[in-house]
Amino acid sequence: MSRPIEESQPPASDEQPGAGDGQPDPQRPRNPVVRFLRVLGPGLVTGAADDDPSGVATYSQAGATFGNGLLWTVPLSLPLMMAVQEICDRMALASGDSLGRLIRRRFSKGVGMTVGVLVVALIAANCLNLAADLNAIGQGMQLLHAGPAWLWSIIAGASILVTVMLGSFELIGKIFKWLCLVLLVYVGVLFATHVDWGSVGTGLIGMQFEFTPAYLGLAVGVLGTTISPYMFFWQSAQRVEEMREEGRGGDEAPPLDARPAGEARRRLRNGRIDVFTGMAFSVIIMFAIVASSAATLGAHHKTVSSAAEAAKALEPIAGDFAGVLFALGFIGSGMLAVPVLAASGAAGLSALLNKNWGLERSPRKAPFFYVLLGVGMIGGTLLSVADTDPIGLLVLSAIVNGIAAGPFLIILMLISRDREIMGEYRNGKLAATIGWFTTALMCVAGAYGVWYTITGG
Repeated sequence: MSRPIEESQPPASDEQPGAGDGQPDPQRPRNPVVRFLRVLGPGLVTGAADDDPSGVATYSQAGATFGNGLLWTVPLSLPLMMAVQEICDRMALASGDSLGRLIRRRFSKGVGMTVGVLVVALIAANCLNLAADLNAIGQGMQLLHAGPAWLWSIIAGASILVTVMLGSFELIGKIFKWLCLVLLVYVGVLFATHVDWGSVGTGLIGMQFEFTPAYLGLAVGVLGTTISPYMFFWQSAQRVEEMREEGRGGDEAPPLDARPAGEARRRLRNGRIDVFTGMAFSVIIMFAIVASSAATLGAHHKTVSSAAEAAKALEPIAGDFAGVLFALGFIGSGMLAVPVLAASGAAGLSALLNKNWGLERSPRKAPFFYVLLGVGMIGGTLLSVADTDPIGLLVLSAIVNGIAAGPFLIILMLISRDREIMGEYRNGKLAATIGWFTTALMCVAGAYGVWYTITGG
């Protein structure tokens, strides 16, 4: 029978270990807070990486241009992000394979080649986005009077590449999880400003909606930067890597149906807690940036086109403290998002071509994956120094992501309903309904975004 995402699962007892043999697990902490923090992983990192400097710039522009008028995208995005990322996570848990490998299993060679072209386009878009994020990191450090932007872009790119190439998966995972905390500074910015909560309320329920090309175009940009294809690949790839790290399947990740029933229920439940927490964290940051930008930049009719401009414009309005917090936020989010952008596309194409991949593998064991990752990182770093127009890079990447999001969502939905791959863990009614609604919405949004860009909007 189908197991929908809304179906409640019986909780695993504290005395029920992963093997499901009824014996207490000495390695499992009894403190519920510690257990919760240990559950967090790929879902939290995916949600935090979604609030990268390109997202910060888009959300800041939304608040500066239309005040609280685009806040309705926050409650709309949350269930869509939760559903899509839960599907990605459940696909990895149920099959033991990443999205790239599942595409290879599910579709014919002709379809796989078409998807390969889309993945290559996604890698190119990620490289552009990566370059813009490194550029923003450099500009942020310059705002903090730490030196020239180009130098810090190079330092950031080189340090991230070395960490990813030489660091263990466990170390990288810990770094990613701690970097997520940096984004909380945006909540501090929100409380450092004078917010009109009445206007926030009407914005959240869509009472400030405008039916104009500019408004709709920016709404598409907000949705596009919130639901991006690289998130699908990263979520599934990192869950598979986490499963490999358990050491039970060697180089393979044991799927749910190869586990005892109690352990399978626990893994499914913990995956959902991780994903839902990560997506909620992401939209809280999104809300804080839009609302604080509306209260400051929007109230003073200041337009911005980058995260660095937003931080600089905040200082005379909300004080130096708010501007510094804003800069620290997008520097930290950039350091988190850059390796995610580089690794997600490399993992997707490597798996699609049946090559070894994964940050837990050494470059010697996964040479193709690390070559792709290195080329993306080096290319993005050079581009961040050579091009002083990060917004132009983000527009290009947004167009490609907007075009690719719809097709990749269709692929996700077809795989996640496949009985042979998913078994009893295939989509239920709620997952299917929200998933297909998200697919249709992103196809329409992507088409409008391309039209709006081509026509000069």
